[in-house]
Amino acid sequence: MTGVRRLRLLLGVLVLVVGGVVGVAAVPAEAATSITLNGGSAGRVFDGVGAISGGGGNSRLLIDYPEPQRGQILDYLFKPGYGAAVQMLKIEIGGDTNSTSGAEPSVEHTRGAVNCDVGYEFWLAQQAKARNPDIKLYGLAWGAPGWIGGGNFWSTDMANYLVSWLGCAKQHNLSLDYLGGWNERNYNIGWYENLRSTLNSSGYSAVKIVGADSDWGIANDINSNPAFASAISVIGAHYPCGYRSAQTSCGVPAAATNSGKTLWASENGSDDYNSGAQAMARGINRGYIDGRMTAYLNWPIVAAITPNLPYPTMGLVLASQPWSGHYTVGKNAWVQAQTTQFTAPGWHYLDSSSGYLGGNRGNGSYVTLKSTNNSDYSTVIETVDAGGAQTVNFAVTGGLSSGAVHVWSTNLNSGNQADYFVHESDITPSGGSYSLTLQPGRVYTVTTTTGQGKGTAAGPGAGGLSLPYADNFDGYATGAEAKYLMDWQGAFEVAGCGAGRAGRCVRQMSAQAPITWDTLSDPHALLGEPGWGNYTVSSDVLLEKSGYAELMGRANTQSYGGAGGLNAYHLRVSDNGAWSILSSNTNATVTTLAHGTVAALGTNRWHSLALTFAGSAITASIDGVTVGTANDRTWGAGQIGYATSQGETAQFDNLSITPGSGSGGSTGTIVGADSGRCVDVPGASQTAGTQVELWDCNGGANQQWTASAAGELRVYGSDCLDADGQGTTAGTKVVISVCSGTTSQQWKVNADGTITGVRSSLCLDATSAGTGNGTLLELWTCNGGGNQRWTRG
Repeated sequence: MTGVRRLRLLLGVLVLVVGGVVGVAAVPAEAATSITLNGGSAGRVFDGVGAISGGGGNSRLLIDYPEPQRGQILDYLFKPGYGAAVQMLKIEIGGDTNSTSGAEPSVEHTRGAVNCDVGYEFWLAQQAKARNPDIKLYGLAWGAPGWIGGGNFWSTDMANYLVSWLGCAKQHNLSLDYLGGWNERNYNIGWYENLRSTLNSSGYSAVKIVGADSDWGIANDINSNPAFASAISVIGAHYPCGYRSAQTSCGVPAAATNSGKTLWASENGSDDYNSGAQAMARGINRGYIDGRMTAYLNWPIVAAITPNLPYPTMGLVLASQPWSGHYTVGKNAWVQAQTTQFTAPGWHYLDSSSGYLGGNRGNGSYVTLKSTNNSDYSTVIETVDAGGAQTVNFAVTGGLSSGAVHVWSTNLNSGNQADYFVHESDITPSGGSYSLTLQPGRVYTVTTTTGQGKGTAAGPGAGGLSLPYADNFDGYATGAEAKYLMDWQGAFEVAGCGAGRAGRCVRQMSAQAPITWDTLSDPHALLGEPGWGNYTVSSDVLLEKSGYAELMGRANTQSYGGAGGLNAYHLRVSDNGAWSILSSNTNATVTTLAHGTVAALGTNRWHSLALTFAGSAITASIDGVTVGTANDRTWGAGQIGYATSQGETAQFDNLSITPGSGSGGSTGTIVGADSGRCVDVPGASQTAGTQVELWDCNGGANQQWTASAAGELRVYGSDCLDADGQGTTAGTKVVISVCSGTTSQQWKVNADGTITGVRSSLCLDATSAGTGNGTLLELWTCNGGGNQRWTRG
């Protein structure tokens, strides 16, 4: 057969297969880009590339990691010449209220009672400073205790509260460089002016104020109000390149540019620790090229929360298993390193040596920064969207070093850690000129500096938190957070026990409804594995005033925004003796499964509570006596938790979680033999009919499958793996549906690793033997392939 059979473009060469004869024709090369690196160019002062700890408890579990893993993670985040080398750390000023993925404690829960040793943000800042004394620190509030201003954030109380917080920082030998107002809640001109005056009179005149950690709207008032302008040093905007976007364009309105103020992307990113790398690479460069923004702060710094909470994999490092010590350094960290390991705050951008390759955004972007010694320089280049290789010819002038040039690169299209932050061959310029060929999908740094490096530490493999688990809370300092206990609303801290009990307990410290940032819910805190199924959780409880306290179990998905609800079961007890077994969901709908009364529990008296889960059976007891039972299959697995009514300062002690057997079966992942990836509900959707797929195992609730006694494979407790439309033919989609007991939702896990549908007798199959992320699952005739064999994790 003659004629052209196929066309392929391989490495810039067009390969034509014609009648079995291979011909090679050169593809016209793109014209080389010429860049003059001119040390005499004007440019703004570089303030740093950093990240945010806060906006919701995202660093919570990091402090609970054992050594040496905890130190290794901190090195990857902060140590110069090792990892992300974060140049600016923004920390939350806790307000006892949820601020995205959890709540952080206030240093002053009630007026006048200041405790500088609460939480973990000061600890984290100390660890950052110990590794990099030059790191810049920035404080920002998302919410505040309700006593402030009678619930008014924009009050003198709040300005004074920030001064108290700065005093606490000083007690921890920390000096803040920057201070913000109220995260993403606009601004109040008079309040900012008062804050500036208050800081000056309190000895903090060196602290610069950032406004308004929202959008660019504040620039208009800065330009028209000289007093306001004198109070604000930096205009910080959130997501100026687009919220969770590709960050291809990062424009700034003229009012901000003309203000003369320093401009920052004071929050950006919010993407997965690996898949966000491409967007971050664009944004760090283009924020300056498009908008002259001199700082880029990624939200958040670390994903140190359990996978049932919102945004569980965002950050630079995934560190969600302190019990196993497992952690993973993300591709995002190495994108940051391509700037941070080769620059320092105080360097200058060179405007004439920054721009788009060949003047085309699609080719990629580059920025050049000059050291304070006026000789060394670094050029950071991204070719994320480039269609092929391209050559750049550099000419060095204006006093910049003409010495050896070191080249480092990160392959953003690779999933192999060995391809990140690689030291390529050095280049020796000739007559101040040199050339470099850039491959697509990369970040490069071309530099005359030395001292860079890539850390080699690695954590152990992932592993679950095993049962039994117990904690009497006596081993912690007052004000600390008990190990693994994560606040969502309120502040659960270790305190001296009440009612004459010796030792320490966990106390809910928020005595009033807070000034919220997110949806207000009852104070509650969670602990443990989302995959725990059958167990008994017990704890002692003391009510300090009229109200209620709760022991929670099988708590899984916690919603963010909207209703702010939680999928969970609750044993609620009130001081008057009323009790109830409740089921709640992410829509904040609460259903009473059983209720009754016992003798009044009163206040300042200790009582013991217990909840037992065995399949669909739920048993509640108070003071060792069973008070009620319920039969409900809504939630098949989840964490335990403590909760109180709003403002109830209850105490908890002697936590115990013991495993059960029962009829609920095991909970865990389903992992493909060929792919090594997990059966996953895309986007953690709970919409019936969503087809399941393969995805990297990440511990999420959408990858936790409970094998029920009825032969179901349940996710989220109430949804079942199902054959779409109860189909029985090869190619039928495998989806999730509300569990209904139909045979299309029943599965047989076989000794050979296959999983077959009871109704169809067909195998759970990765479509077309796919192994990549996003491969959809279906029913198919059993054939022994590795795409039809699975293991339970």
